[in-house]
Amino acid sequence: MTSPTTVIPASSDVAPTDPAGLSTAQVAQRLQQDGPNVLPSDRQRGWRAITRETLSDPMFALLLGAGVLYFLLGDLQEGLILMGLVLVVLALTLYQEGKTEHALASLRDLTSPRALVVRDGKPVRIAGRDVVRGDILLLAEGDRVAADALLIRGTDVQLDESLLTGEPHPVDKVVMSMAASSDDHPSQSVKSTLFSGTLLVRGQAMARVLATGVHSEIGRIGAALDSLTAEPSPLRRQTAQLVQVLAVVAVVASVMLVVAFGLQRGDWLGALLAGIALAMALLPQEFSVVLTVIPALGAWRLSKHQVLTRRIAAIETLGATSVLCVDKTGTLTENRMTVVRLYAEAPASSVAAQPDGQVQGCSMAVDYATTTELPETFHTLVEFSILASVSTPFDPMEKAFHRLGQHFLRDTEHLHRDWTLLQQYGLTQELRAMSHVWKAVDGSAHVVAAKGAPEAIVDLCHMDAAAQARVAAAVDDMAAQGLRVLGVAQARFEGVDWPAIEHDFEFDFVGLLGLADPLRPEIPDAVAQAHAAGIRVVMITGDYPATATAIARQARLHRDSEPFRKPDEAGAWLLTGEAMSQLGDVQLQQRMTTVSVCARIAPTQKLRIVQALKANGEVVAMTGDGVNDAPALKAAHVGVAMGERGTDVAREAASVVLLNDNFAALVHAVRLGRRIFDNLRKSMSYILAVHVPIAGMALLPVLLGWPTMLFPLHIAFLELVIDPACSMVFENEPDEPGLMQRQPRNVNTPLLGGETLAWALAQGLGSLALVLLATWWCLGHLSEGAARAFAFAMLVAGNLALILANRACRGSLLQSLRVPNHTLWLVCAAALLLLGFSLYVPWLAGLFKFAYLPWPWLGVALALGVLLMLVLEWFKPRAADAGGVSCPG
Repeated sequence: MTSPTTVIPASSDVAPTDPAGLSTAQVAQRLQQDGPNVLPSDRQRGWRAITRETLSDPMFALLLGAGVLYFLLGDLQEGLILMGLVLVVLALTLYQEGKTEHALASLRDLTSPRALVVRDGKPVRIAGRDVVRGDILLLAEGDRVAADALLIRGTDVQLDESLLTGEPHPVDKVVMSMAASSDDHPSQSVKSTLFSGTLLVRGQAMARVLATGVHSEIGRIGAALDSLTAEPSPLRRQTAQLVQVLAVVAVVASVMLVVAFGLQRGDWLGALLAGIALAMALLPQEFSVVLTVIPALGAWRLSKHQVLTRRIAAIETLGATSVLCVDKTGTLTENRMTVVRLYAEAPASSVAAQPDGQVQGCSMAVDYATTTELPETFHTLVEFSILASVSTPFDPMEKAFHRLGQHFLRDTEHLHRDWTLLQQYGLTQELRAMSHVWKAVDGSAHVVAAKGAPEAIVDLCHMDAAAQARVAAAVDDMAAQGLRVLGVAQARFEGVDWPAIEHDFEFDFVGLLGLADPLRPEIPDAVAQAHAAGIRVVMITGDYPATATAIARQARLHRDSEPFRKPDEAGAWLLTGEAMSQLGDVQLQQRMTTVSVCARIAPTQKLRIVQALKANGEVVAMTGDGVNDAPALKAAHVGVAMGERGTDVAREAASVVLLNDNFAALVHAVRLGRRIFDNLRKSMSYILAVHVPIAGMALLPVLLGWPTMLFPLHIAFLELVIDPACSMVFENEPDEPGLMQRQPRNVNTPLLGGETLAWALAQGLGSLALVLLATWWCLGHLSEGAARAFAFAMLVAGNLALILANRACRGSLLQSLRVPNHTLWLVCAAALLLLGFSLYVPWLAGLFKFAYLPWPWLGVALALGVLLMLVLEWFKPRAADAGGVSCPG
């Protein structure tokens, strides 16, 4: 039960009317002095850190080792060229990492907690990193405190300080006057200090910032926080296991090759070079690049569509989502409330009276366009709906009440701007109603105004059965039109000994207001896309069942061609909060297999809904905006918070934030999540496939007694093609045909499962067989250097063939070639141009140990690359039928 709250005189809101806040000049000065309000772990990686991490990669160690060996062999020019290639690969990696880091930094700026501050006398919403010492913070329930601050005004303020203290119980805070405060932390004012990172769980507050960033209390323990590492995602764990296996294979194979080469030919330095070449060919260091670049740039793309990914790993799950649980208000609807219908109880002579016993109900549609007058019967209803709301509302419904009063009662005595709010009673789980106690200018009695759910208002008014039936009929009539319905009541109270609960007031029923919140025009199409993608959409709302079903009908939430038209026809489609409370966990799981609409649901019941769906094997995405939604958001596979109307605690519990609160954006996020997973799979398949012929050509010629075909310099060159291909080319690939017409994939299916792995290896082995046979044939007709040049040209051509073959796992090659991807053609052109230089620029050909390759032979190499592409294209649909080509589905 919530006790009554004492309100600061003159306003029930945290109004920024007293402190003017800092000026723009002061903000700039303090930002320069103290730096941004971020912890060390939040800072962006610089190019030096990226360079250190890149140089620690085993591939660069192998390249550097090969360069040193060339120097030891006395081949200064080749060693320098190899070192130059190291710098080129390093520059390319730095570009990719820098682009990724820039995308992540942009996301960090967006995910930074927002803060409402007073500057130049006006409230303004800014990023948490821009808060400076001396700022005036305005905080409401559910807000995260952006910096250490001193409480200078507050209403029943309680904070969750468990982040700092580990204590789970909320801590009460008391107000300290401005005069008693200073810019330093006063030890005697801990009870008045709001610490950065803590959460306001009750009340509302105004506070002046004392310290930011590393100077705050949480900043002082930042070293401990900085040492914490995030647990790797399932995708990274799977890939790490695969890389570990390949690393062991590379080490063992390289050692064996060095021994075999040295024993066969007695050239141990040459054996070391061959071993390094094989290790370079076998190590797929591109996996780490792909797992960083593609999801990060995908998250950046999502942000352009008003979808913010707070946890990159959530992208893995987005495409596998099978159930979308969404709010009605603001997500399916526009959250643009307008009062369109009124109902009041009045004498039989009233306008629009409808006989019903001794008391008659008056109902009317509100017409804003043609009139500014309202029948006297409804004046009290509008008056008390405003008195039961805050004076400067944020809630869309309360804004609608104020607009209604301004339009129709502007010049009447029913708007009481000179009254003083003395007491307020908030919403509770037991009673969905709130009340305000006002002191009028004249008279000693206090005026009490209440508004809330119709059944709660009826309960407060202790109405008889006939009156309850009459009100229920009016509610059903409004709800059937898709209107949100609120009831209003009034009371009088003498004295100042306030009752503990609202039921102790003697309330009289005033009437009902029906609010229209139009469905977003794009919702029916978005729901249809979700259904086509095999995704159920479940609407969860606190509204009446009739209202919920009306909106569900407009949104076409049901796949049946003839959805229910009335709540009592809903049957298994509809679940109410009251009915849900009577169900056990197993019964709820069974009901949730068919439910599309959950009405009259309390926030605490959302967690049970999520748990029931998960128990049924569904992959659940859940939307929420309030403090009480946080457990459900955390429990869902993908928690989706509202960016416009959500609280900080909801956003922090969520993996994804809808910046515009629009369900259509969430469906687009699912589409892009599927595309990102597709492109990750294509890229991984390509990486595995392309390393097979390279490793084979580094190993098999030595074992077969042929001349060495590949040296470290050749593999370093091939890396110049592989690196941008696996990251930038595949990251830019558009949607697969039918992307949103296939069923959600199994979330437990590995990225490189048996079928995909088998197809990738089959591609690589096919490419290796073709290169090996062509090289064997070529050795009988050309010199060693020319044969090496031919084999290298074939590897480059085969590399490009594998890129094109892995672009699309559905559709024909011709269809994929029509799909625009400018990066693809840039990489292909650059690869062919560099190949031409290495073959026909004499000093480069000498470094690569190439002899002159006649043009017809180059044509044969390129033609064989085209042949490989056509063969793979021919096998692809047959492999798909056999289960080998596996697109996520």
